[in-house]
Amino acid sequence: MNAARISWKDIRDELERRIAVREWAPGAGLPGEETLAAEFGASRATVNRAMQDLAARGLIERKRKAGSRVSENPVREARFVIPLVRQEIEDTGARYDYSLLSREIVGAPELVAARLQIAQGARFLHLRCLHLADRAPYQYEDRWISLMAVPEAEEVDFSSVGPNEWLVAHAPFSTAEYAFFAAAASGEEAPALGLPLGSPVFVGERLTWLAGRPITLVRMTHPPTHRVVTRL
Repeated sequence: MNAARISWKDIRDELERRIAVREWAPGAGLPGEETLAAEFGASRATVNRAMQDLAARGLIERKRKAGSRVSENPVREARFVIPLVRQEIEDTGARYDYSLLSREIVGAPELVAARLQIAQGARFLHLRCLHLADRAPYQYEDRWISLMAVPEAEEVDFSSVGPNEWLVAHAPFSTAEYAFFAAAASGEEAPALGLPLGSPVFVGERLTWLAGRPITLVRMTHPPTHRVVTRL
């Protein structure tokens, strides 16, 4: 970086990169503003602006006199909230149950690689899960997790906790894309949801990135009666 031209966005992007590559792990303390200002050849005000932005997006936590640290349980801004399926179900008064249907480590197929704009064959953890409300199918989850971005996911078996809950607690993101649409139940989705093949279903797809590195791609399929409610 050219110190004479460095901006708060340059500093923010570099700090975000260090978080993304786990140079600073969740919970780790960050250098003070004076230290970072000296490293980047910038003013404390410029460093402060960069850290304010990271804090606003939930990537770091700042406390007066205690310094700053990487968030262990990132809090998202209201503009984009990652919902917990368990909470969605329990908030209706229903009992939540979860089942891991399959778990495998594979190279990213062409479609996944194209969606995440990465090289085909990159190592991913592929999970298929079923979430139930009062023992009735609520959501079929087909998820891809990048092991380059979240290497610790390889050691988690996900038999007792779903990837939705685990990622919210362990994998902060800086950019996300969410889409909702109607579709026809596939050969995998239909039996899992107890529907005839080709039945109409409600689908949500979410992609998340941290510092330009893809974290996860997930397709969440619901019975056609499902609806989405957002309160801000």
